[in-house]
Amino acid sequence: MDQHEHPLEGGNVSVGVVRVAGTVRKRATDATPAVGDLLRHLEAAGFAGAPRFHGVDGRGRQILDYVDGPLADTLAPMSLQELARVGRLIRDLHDATSTYVPAGDAMWSVAIAPDREEIICHHDLAPWNLVCGEAGWVFIDWDGAGPGSRLWDLGYAAHGFVPLRAGGDPGVDGMRLRALVEGYGLAAPDRRQLPWLIERHVRGMHDLLLDGHRTGRQPWARLYAEGHADHWLGAADYIAAHLHLWREALAEDPEPEPDGANGR
Repeated sequence: MDQHEHPLEGGNVSVGVVRVAGTVRKRATDATPAVGDLLRHLEAAGFAGAPRFHGVDGRGRQILDYVDGPLADTLAPMSLQELARVGRLIRDLHDATSTYVPAGDAMWSVAIAPDREEIICHHDLAPWNLVCGEAGWVFIDWDGAGPGSRLWDLGYAAHGFVPLRAGGDPGVDGMRLRALVEGYGLAAPDRRQLPWLIERHVRGMHDLLLDGHRTGRQPWARLYAEGHADHWLGAADYIAAHLHLWREALAEDPEPEPDGANGR
């Protein structure tokens, strides 16, 4: 078995990430024990959309399954059916984490404060973290996992997978958002609440990068310097400008009127 280290590229924070045979090795963080425990729970729960965690190596690095396949952001835009599949995968993830009880001393590294804390979320469900392999679709990069809400996590996913960004076509984007949400199986009250949480989470990402620029905190300062903040601000403004359209797109189909309701 090849035990040589092969650097892995891609993503915004990939320095020091290597492949060794069928595993990925990456720097451990203060959150690694909690994240590892979460991944073990997902494995035990039968959720196949996350890599398995194998502890740390002799150099103190995380050991995770290497997941073969292209990242979603390198492929053609998803079809409505594929968006529904992503929604279903996220729902399965949230259902699995809803039974997870973290240790009392668990440490997490959540970058943006969520609207509320009801489950443990991934917090970066995006095309650049979804491996679309022949054996299945798997979300990677769990270092930022932590407490949050279903809608907070799903709202962030909507930004990347629809995608919702400046210059989009609201009519087309509304249909694509609906496909994602229907795949998730979101209930009517949550459908009404989701659009403004999408905007809030996306704007929170811009504010995080801006704060990194002001304080020098990495990797946010570097990402700001590379121009990422402009994307997030434009996306937030686009989402905010069409909140009513997103709500209309997500509204459940009206009940058919009974015979005679219109005087006929």
